[in-house]
Amino acid sequence: MNEKFFEDLKAVSIAHAEAEADKCHLMEYRKTLKSLLMIEAETSDAKMPIAKQERYAYAHPRYVELLKGLKVAIENAVKFRHQFTVMNMKFEAERSKNARARAEAGLR
Repeated sequence: MNEKFFEDLKAVSIAHAEAEADKCHLMEYRKTLKSLLMIEAETSDAKMPIAKQERYAYAHPRYVELLKGLKVAIENAVKFRHQFTVMNMKFEAERSKNARARAEAGLR
C-alpha cells in the first residue's frame, strides 16, 4: 500500500467522524427545536393543548428544514462509513495477496 492510500484512509476517517458528529448534533437539536417551537405556540395561546403545540412544532418550517439537514447528515455518515469499509477491504485484500506471495516465495 502506498502513502496516498493511508492519507486517503485518514481523510475518510476524519470525514466520517465529522458526519457522525453532525448527525448526532442534529438529532439532539431536533428535540430542542421541538421544545422551543412548542413554547412559541404556547406563548401565542396559553390555553393551547400540548397535542396542538406538538403539531405546530412538527409542521413549522424551521423543523422541516432541520429534518432536511438531518437527512443530509445521515447520508454523509453512511456514505463515509461505507467508503471506509471498502478501503479496509482493499487493504485486507492487498495484505492477503502479499502474505500469499511471501508464502509462495518461501516454498521455492
